[in-house]
This record gives sequence, C-alpha cells and structure tokens, in this order.
Amino acid sequence: MSIEDVREYALTLPGATEDMPYGPDWLIFRIEGKIFLHIWLESPEPTCAVKLQPEVGQTLREHFDGVRPAYHLNKAHWNDIYLELIDDELTNQWIRQSYELVLLKLPKRLREKYGTV
Repeated sequence: MSIEDVREYALTLPGATEDMPYGPDWLIFRIEGKIFLHIWLESPEPTCAVKLQPEVGQTLREHFDGVRPAYHLNKAHWNDIYLELIDDELTNQWIRQSYELVLLKLPKRLREKYGTV
C-alpha cells in the first residue's frame, strides 16, 4: 500500500478532512476537527500513524513487526504502521478503527451526524 492509497482510503470515511498544520511534510486527517491519522511524508519508510486503544496497540506491536510506537506522538495511543510490512486490508482496518475511536469520543450531537450515538 502506498501513501497515496492511505490518503485515498482515509478520505472515503464520512466527514474526513485533510490538512497540513505542521508544514508541507505532514498530512493530517480529522473527523470534526479531531485527528485520527498522521502521515509523515519525509519518513524513510512509508508509514502512517493511527490511534488505537492502548491494549489493542500493544497487542499489535507484539504480533506484527510492521506496527511500532508512533514517532513523536503519545506512544500509548498512537501506532506507526509500516506500509510495506503490513497488508492493505489490515492497514485499512486499523485506519477505520482509529477513525471510529475518535468518532465515538465526539459529543453526541456530532456523532448523530454520522449515525453513531
């Protein structure tokens, strides 16, 4: 999976937006202003960072060489996915989980926009 594939998938999620608040080498994806995905464009290896429940992230790190604590982010919640080491389906699944985790923490009135209460 390429960075462009990750970007395209993230933008298919309802309400997802993209911006570059940290400069031209970072892509950030949000739902209602809350970040669910980071992509560092200057990374030596293609990666993306997803937010997962701490116990889920820890389990994935133990079972997959391509999942590691996220660089420059809270390592309990954020996980770097090395795209060349993880299959596309799992990557998309973890991006979706990150999106849903952030969505579920939004206020009820915002969750209702997306059919989640």
